[in-house]
Amino acid sequence: MTYSVFSTANNSNISQFKKLCEQHINKQEYPFAHDIINNVIIYDGDHLHQQSKEHKQAIQSEIYKALASGSGIIAIKNMWSDHQLLNQHNEIFNQILQEETVSGIAADHFAKAGANGRIWNSFQKVALKDANSFIDYYSNPLLSLVCQSWLGPYYQVTAQVNIVRPGGKAQQPHRDYHLGFQQEDDVALFPLPLQVMTQFMTLQGAVAHSDMPIQSGPTLLLPFSQQYKEGYLAWRKKEFIEYFNEHAIQVPLEKGDGLFFSPALFHGAGNNHLENFNRIANLLQISSVFCKPMETVNHTKILSNIYPSLLKKYQNNQLVHLEEIITAAADSYSFPTNLDTDPPVYGLAPMTQHQLVKTALTEGWDAQRFTQKLNEINHKRQA
Repeated sequence: MTYSVFSTANNSNISQFKKLCEQHINKQEYPFAHDIINNVIIYDGDHLHQQSKEHKQAIQSEIYKALASGSGIIAIKNMWSDHQLLNQHNEIFNQILQEETVSGIAADHFAKAGANGRIWNSFQKVALKDANSFIDYYSNPLLSLVCQSWLGPYYQVTAQVNIVRPGGKAQQPHRDYHLGFQQEDDVALFPLPLQVMTQFMTLQGAVAHSDMPIQSGPTLLLPFSQQYKEGYLAWRKKEFIEYFNEHAIQVPLEKGDGLFFSPALFHGAGNNHLENFNRIANLLQISSVFCKPMETVNHTKILSNIYPSLLKKYQNNQLVHLEEIITAAADSYSFPTNLDTDPPVYGLAPMTQHQLVKTALTEGWDAQRFTQKLNEINHKRQA
């Protein structure tokens, strides 16, 4: 028999898929978990933060296991405990939505324009609206803990706000970026090992900016479905959709909770059956520093805008989580670059924005000097 690493949707096997999805989580394998409900591993935010001071790598290994070979889903209760900060963000979201509605660019990912509220690249837009709120939000140490567990010390944050209004309809089950955004025939051109690999390059997440009872339609999730290697070819097939509709679970969330799952997990937003209730989530898609994120983020604009606030907080000893906010806000990778103008003179790789920000803060550069140096780095990297 000829060996092949390629496959098509016709080769997908619903029996194999069902067998994977009918596994169960053993609580003893997740000692840091607070609870397990419907195969979703639940952590308590305060407890996780305290335990991470002494057991960081053990916790990260547990989170990685949960996302990769476990059910593929974790939830962290009270991940953002500062509800005033969430309210500030909600106000900023409303401002952005109003501005984009007036300008005619309002859109939605899975409903007709205007049916729900969608803000693309809320990450950058909030940074440019309110530097202090952005800094406080994205310096969350638990966010960094989860991202590092899956993606390593450096990563690329993107975010999209989704406001599902009363009567908002459910999505079809699907997988996400990278290959979840490709047509079936295009997916089939990629070797299966590469298809599997892509799920380890991105982390899906959601921050609850409102309570999310089941009736409001929190995300439908199919535990263990990320383990099916041909899932990027199979998720459009009728028998897989039917199985999802019969067996998917939902996790009720409270304001400030975080939900994270593998991009290869079969999932889809649920129906909002509540009257006079908007389900608000800041959707996070965090990418490996080694791959292309879904959205273009202008890190130079973000850093230039937030640096004065960063410097003030740093000099007043108010930046408790310095590394976390720099990693979120800056481009932490040296490549791609122009090696003629940006050669690795003092090491194996040229300076990154991440390194520049740390240098600027520790040496107390003013905003003008920082922006000048930042622009010089950007200019060197151009072809």
